Amino acid sequence: MAADSSFKIVIVDESPIRAAILEEGLRDAGFTGVVHIREMHNLLARIYALDPDVILIDLENPSRDILEQMFQVSRAVRRPIAMFVDQSDADSIQRSVEAGVSAYIVDGLKRERIKPILDLCVSRFNAFSKLQDELDRTKTALEERKIVDRAKGILMKLKNLTEEEAYVLMRSTAMREKKKIGEIAQSIVTASELLK
Repeated sequence: MAADSSFKIVIVDESPIRAAILEEGLRDAGFTGVVHIREMHNLLARIYALDPDVILIDLENPSRDILEQMFQVSRAVRRPIAMFVDQSDADSIQRSVEAGVSAYIVDGLKRERIKPILDLCVSRFNAFSKLQDELDRTKTALEERKIVDRAKGILMKLKNLTEEEAYVLMRSTAMREKKKIGEIAQSIVTASELLK
């Protein structure tokens, strides 16, 4: 990943010394748009206001409460997130992955490792996002297919049509009204439920 001057990175770290290591590593790699958040209070709102491209969270010895707050951030903000911790347990790692943390680094805060970790974090996030988008599209297509099947059933019963005729009727109506067949099917299902 090439450094881009418009690329914005937020560092969440209460320790100025540790944050300085991250900042230096990022500046060495050519990243200039780095913002450091020291206060955990109202964190989500502040991250939303900054709208960063990547979030680096650096926690020395995270308590369960702090980890949970970070996981809320990673679930709410669809951005690549790398979390640095000094020590961890299997449960925290598992929960961070479930919450959408792209890279979880235990005891890895070294200036020269920042750039490769950032690259890994972004590429993992992009791969996961692509899978998530495909899954969402598949779910939507499946839902639409179920509604089309229900609408066909309603038309077959009401108008005494074959399955093929019901589908052709919906398709020609969709083309005439410049709508998707799923929208026509949804209208049929909705109307049918109102008229019950």
